[in-house]
Amino acid sequence: MNNNLLFTIVIPTYNRGKLIIDTLETVLNQSYRNFEIIVVDNASAEDCSYLKAKYPEIKLIKSDRNLGFAGGNNLGLQHAGGEYLLLLNSDTELTEDSISLAYLEFQKQPNIGFLGCRMTYPDGRIQYTARRFRSIRWELLDLFRFIPIAHGYEASSREMLGKYFKHDLSLDCDWLNGAFLFFERRLLSHFPDGKLDDRFFMYAEDQLWCEQARESGLRNYFFADTTIVHVNSGSSSVRRQLQNRQVMFRHELAIVRRRKGVGLYYGLFVLLFGFKEYTRNAIKWMVYQLTGRLIR
Repeated sequence: MNNNLLFTIVIPTYNRGKLIIDTLETVLNQSYRNFEIIVVDNASAEDCSYLKAKYPEIKLIKSDRNLGFAGGNNLGLQHAGGEYLLLLNSDTELTEDSISLAYLEFQKQPNIGFLGCRMTYPDGRIQYTARRFRSIRWELLDLFRFIPIAHGYEASSREMLGKYFKHDLSLDCDWLNGAFLFFERRLLSHFPDGKLDDRFFMYAEDQLWCEQARESGLRNYFFADTTIVHVNSGSSSVRRQLQNRQVMFRHELAIVRRRKGVGLYYGLFVLLFGFKEYTRNAIKWMVYQLTGRLIR
C-alpha cells in the first residue's frame, strides 16, 4: 500500500457528545495514518471546539446552520485534499483496519462507485447495509417471503439482500448504508455541480447517491471482510420513529419516481408500498401501546 496516498475522512456531527469521541478514537487507532480528518459541526447546540482542543490534528469546520447529512458532507468535501474519500457517521466505531482494508479491496474491484462495509449494532446484531432498490417485484417477494426463502439462502439473499442477507459475502448491490461510504474523488465529477446531491435534508441520501453512481455505469460494492459498529443513535421515541419513517417513505417514493417516471408502474408501486408501510407502522404502534416495547 502506498503510504504517501492521502485519504480524507469527513465526519458530520450534530449534538453527538461522547459518541464522536469514540468515533475519532477508533479512526486515530488505524494502522494507516496518512489521512486528514474533517469534522463538520452542523450547528450543534453544544460547543464542539473541545474536539479541536482534544484532537489538534483534525480540521473542525463550523456551519452556522444545520445543513443536513448531505449538506454537511458537501461542506467537508470542499476542504478535502485526499484522492480517496470516506464519509463516516459520527456514531460509528472502526473495529479494525477498516480504512486500509477498504482501499485495498477498492483497488481489486473495477468500476466501483461506492464501497460500503459490514455493520453491526453494539450488541452484535447485523445492520442491513447492502440493499436492493425498491420495486414492485421486491415488495411482492418481501410480502410473500416464503417464495424467495423456498429458493434457498444463496439465491434469495442475492436476489433480495437487506434482511434476507447475512452480510457474509462481498458482492454488488444497488445501494449502501451511508454511515460508511468509501469512494474515489473523481466520482464527484459524475454528480450535478461536482458535489453530492443534497435535495434531501435527511434520510435516503445514500440511496440517491448510489443510484446516480449506477447511472454513470459504476458499481456499488458491499465489502464483507471488515466490520464497523454503528450505534445508530437516533431517537428511540416511537412517535419520532414513525415520523422519520414518513420522511423516508416520501423520499423513497421520490427515488422510485425518478427511476421509473410517473405512470402505471409508479401508481401500482405507491399502492403496494403504501399499504405495506402503513400496515407496518400501525402494528408497530399497537405493539408499543400493548407492551411498551419498540420493534424495528
